[in-house]
Amino acid sequence: MIMEYYFSKIVPAEFAEAIALTKKALATEGFGVISEIDMQGKLKEKLGVDYKKYTILGACNPSFAYKSLQIEERIGTMLPCNVAVIDRGDGTTEVVAGHPVASMMAIQNTGLQSIAKEGTDKLEKVIKAL
Repeated sequence: MIMEYYFSKIVPAEFAEAIALTKKALATEGFGVISEIDMQGKLKEKLGVDYKKYTILGACNPSFAYKSLQIEERIGTMLPCNVAVIDRGDGTTEVVAGHPVASMMAIQNTGLQSIAKEGTDKLEKVIKAL
């Protein structure tokens, strides 16, 4: 069985509004945004290339992070949960969340399965709420 590594939704909103809506939806499900990467700006700065508006939000649910770290100390390489906000250029924005269960398949620790499932359920609610 092949599992998608993300779930997404096209939001009928301009880019900045979609970011605000996404942050609000994340907060509703217990996630805080602990990092925000402006890929358009970084690619321009580092490579001198033009790219569409694309922001990566590093979302963290402290409870899930703590439980995960207790089970698998090196899980920090997979944290935080990333949510990409991508300008489609037509007045809509795509919001894409990484799929925690798919990510955890790479780690050989069955103790993480229930936490990943909980995280997946919450991130799916975030995407559906947009």
